[in-house]
Formats: sequence, structure tokens, C-alpha cells
Amino acid sequence: MTDDLDLQTLRVVRALADTGTITAAADLLGYSQPAVSGQLHRAEARVGQPLVLRSGRGVTLTEAGRRLAEHAVHVQAALDAAREDLARLGGLTSGRVRLAGFPSASSTIVPDILSRLRRSHPGLTVGYVEVEPPEALALLRDGAADVALTFTHDGQSAAAHDLQGLAHHTVFTDPTVLVVPRDHPFDEGDDLGTLARERWIGGCPQCRGHLLTTCASSGFAPDIVLETDNALAVLGLVAAGLGVALLPGLSLVSAAVPEGVRVIALPDRLSRRVHLVHGRDGRRVPSVQAVADATAAVSPGAHGLHAARRR
Repeated sequence: MTDDLDLQTLRVVRALADTGTITAAADLLGYSQPAVSGQLHRAEARVGQPLVLRSGRGVTLTEAGRRLAEHAVHVQAALDAAREDLARLGGLTSGRVRLAGFPSASSTIVPDILSRLRRSHPGLTVGYVEVEPPEALALLRDGAADVALTFTHDGQSAAAHDLQGLAHHTVFTDPTVLVVPRDHPFDEGDDLGTLARERWIGGCPQCRGHLLTTCASSGFAPDIVLETDNALAVLGLVAAGLGVALLPGLSLVSAAVPEGVRVIALPDRLSRRVHLVHGRDGRRVPSVQAVADATAAVSPGAHGLHAARRR
């Protein structure tokens, strides 16, 4: 019966989802292999349906097993919240929080956030992984990250960003700029439609989607001939006269713009919004709240976001 579910069952199923074998799950949990097998057998008897399918030495979760593994993430988060609520009484002197962020944040706002956390909570261990927004949201849902920095563009809804079941708020707006060769005739205020015959340099899937939407609104489909997620590479390609590109202002903060490149400001409606995302009850976890506080203290102006629009 499903009302006999317990935390131990959820932990075992989650470990099986993470490792793929009973032996590895036992190692992860610190139990013996027979103990995990027994726990799994009793759990399947209680719920009245199989939770895993055995194939050779490994196991694959059934639909029921996958559902329990997903719930296990949220149950563990609730337990972590309870533990840290109690720890708050003595101050946040220990604990661990895992942050995921997109590439152009890694060399700009993330070091600022991590430095603030080290100063305000020296006992807090902070992990960081660099991934694009879709992967960051997947890490949140899988319980592999506690907080994520992501971004969206105007016209991209919360549903498109797959924020269902998560809490988020906008940290700041990051301007989008156009980068062209130094002698290119395009200037601020010109119609992007005049660039219809240009060769374009595309970026990550989400940025590429923004480029396609932006150009479509100006009446053309861009001829994307080169693709790279590396802002420095984009600048080098533009300097060599191999194309033009849209870039987020944040990516130019830590990049030296070559002499052969001109950076042109674009309308605010083309900017992207940078978000802080976490579980729906994440703010109840002191370590997540600490990251939110440190992020809120980051000043976009201090990172040259506005200056990047005028180079």
C-alpha cells in the first residue's frame, strides 16, 4: 500500500536512479548489497508494483520507480530545509550549497557572488558548475544543484523556460549588443533589416533562438555560417571580417574587444533577463537564502554592463 512509503524507500530508489546498480546504490548509501535488495523487495511488496527492471548486473527504473525518485528529491530538500532552519538558530556556520550558472556569468558575477558568500558565511561550502540554462534547470530538478543562474529573452515565457514547480526572480537585465567589423557602415539606431545579406555567427541554442527571433522581427532569416559559444572566438571572427553577431553585454565584460571590432547598442527590448532560480520552498533553506542575498547585492554597473553598450 502506498501509505506505507517511508523515507528509506525513497532514498533507496533515488540511489538506484543515480547509480544504475544495486551494488553501487549500496555503496552510495553505506549499506550492504543484501540490505538494499531487501529494502527494494519490501518496498515493491508495499506499493504493489515493480519499481525496477533487472537487466544483467544493472537495473532500470519503472515508471513507478521514476516517480518515486522524483519525489525523493523534494522530500530530501524539505528535510534539508528543516535541518538548516534549526541550524539558523546558531547562525549559518556550516553547510553546503551548489550553484549552477551560464558561461558569461562564470567570469563576471559568479566570482563576486562567491566572494560575498565567503566573507559573510566562511563556514559555508559552495560548489559551482557552469552549464547552459536548460541543463541548470535539469540539475535543480534532479537535486544536483540548489540554486541556478539562468536567463530568458523578451517573448520567451516562463513555460518555455521550463520553470514549472520552481521559484525564480529577475536579478538584472543584460543588454544585447551587435558586434560588427570596425569599418562596417551599420550604426546605432539603424534598422537590423539592413543586415539581411550579412553572414552571421551563431551561439548557444538559446542565444541562436534569440538571434532567429530578432532577425525574423526585422523581416529576414539570418545566414548563420559560423557557430561558437565562445565570446572571444566570436570577437576574433568578427575582427577578421567573417561575420556579424549578437552578444550579451555580460560576455564583453571580461573580454578585450579587438581594435577591428565595433560594439553597437541595441534597443532595450532585445535585452535578456538574468534570473535566480531554486526550488519552490528554497528560500526556507538558509544556504539558498544566503546565495540569493549575495546575488541581490551584485551591482550590474560594477561589472560594466552599461558601459559594454557604448564601446
